[in-house]
Amino acid sequence: MELLAEDFLLENEMAKTLFHNYVKDMPIIDFHCHLNPNEIYENKNYENITKIWLNEGTYGDHYKWRLMRANGIPEKLITGDGDDFDKFMAWAETIEKSLGNPLYEWTHLELRRFFHINETFNSKTAPKIWEKANALLQTEDFKPRNLIKNSNVKAICTTDDPADDLHFHKLIAEDEGKNGFKTLPALRPDKLIHIELPTYAEYMTKLGSVAGVEIKNFSDIEKVMHQRFEFFTLMGGVLSDHSLETFHFEEASQAEVDVIISKALNSEELNKNEVNRYVTALLVLLMKLNNEFDWTMQFHINSTRNLNKPKFEKIGADTGYDMIGTQPDIVDSIQKLYSKACTEGFIPKTIFYSLNQNDWLQLATLMQSFQGGTVQRLQLGAGWWFNDTAEYMNKQLTVFAQQSLLPNFVGMLTDSRSFLSYPRHEYFRRVLCNFFGRLVEQGRVPNDEAILGKVVQDIAYNNAHDYFGFFK
Repeated sequence: MELLAEDFLLENEMAKTLFHNYVKDMPIIDFHCHLNPNEIYENKNYENITKIWLNEGTYGDHYKWRLMRANGIPEKLITGDGDDFDKFMAWAETIEKSLGNPLYEWTHLELRRFFHINETFNSKTAPKIWEKANALLQTEDFKPRNLIKNSNVKAICTTDDPADDLHFHKLIAEDEGKNGFKTLPALRPDKLIHIELPTYAEYMTKLGSVAGVEIKNFSDIEKVMHQRFEFFTLMGGVLSDHSLETFHFEEASQAEVDVIISKALNSEELNKNEVNRYVTALLVLLMKLNNEFDWTMQFHINSTRNLNKPKFEKIGADTGYDMIGTQPDIVDSIQKLYSKACTEGFIPKTIFYSLNQNDWLQLATLMQSFQGGTVQRLQLGAGWWFNDTAEYMNKQLTVFAQQSLLPNFVGMLTDSRSFLSYPRHEYFRRVLCNFFGRLVEQGRVPNDEAILGKVVQDIAYNNAHDYFGFFK
């Protein structure tokens, strides 16, 4: 079969029919990404394809950086100050070796869908591709807003700190009608959660000042976060996102938590039990707030970040030095968290993602114990990060289908820092249609185009539209 042919990933006639006739042209809701709202607002053309595809300083695509390092590319041509053309050529050399890696497929999809470049990307074709892509990048269609609009995206949720004033979201909202899509904030309180870091005290001063509250204890945090939820809601926010690399449920009284907060604000070192008690109390609060404001709470769990300490100290976080986490009992702690929320009546709509596939079946069965009140209140999130492949997408769909109601699934997200990442939705939709096509072949679901067509359309777009409520 030709590389990325019309029917790639589609193995039978039903899969082809579902994709081409039902979901190929459906709109996109990107409910979790790391796009910079500043760049959306400023709407500037990128100087060249390296800037938009690989890196702008140390901000860029760490998926690609990991492969380049594995191919022996010097850091100067990855996150360093090397020449942009040389970086592009280094990526071409790396792509030649990436057969079987999803980045091989994504890279070619992006060249085809955005630049209409159908050649195989390699060292020989790269110079010509560089010239053609760079010429297109200077046109109006390749400004960030048009890249989003022309990808048929209707809503984007960025990832925003609770202390953010959301200035650029306000400015972008003024042009929403002209843009043709919504840019909405999603609250991610990582700096509030990480009480063990030396930056905690300084951050709490910043967070308190935004809300006009001096944070001294847990009650102050409650006041501040309630205010921030109100503000984000006013700005169209309906989601929060929470990174739990590890988590150990450990309850404590408010007085005990206040002592822990006081120690952290005075830059005193905390032990593991104190950190666990604080994080547990904070997550309970955040669950209450998500439920009160009818938001959806996302949990990204079981990752291990910044493994290479010298590189972390030199170039920072989110630069490709991470791995799948291995905490075996993390779902047990989440179960205790949700059991408490169930007892006290504040379970929010929730999407669970885990890097470790050993957690998927546990999460899928856990969530079934706490459903109710709305359609698919709890969901097993799409294959995330290292699981963002055709095979693992298929596994996630299988687990969701076998343990819950897959037709209620809210589907795919980009989790990306790139304006060129929207073909990942096409990739997912092909996998989705092939999933149901295989079930038809096996006689496990009706050979009914209309029934299955509605299911894949719902998963591709309609469920996210209804579940999050962006367009009320």
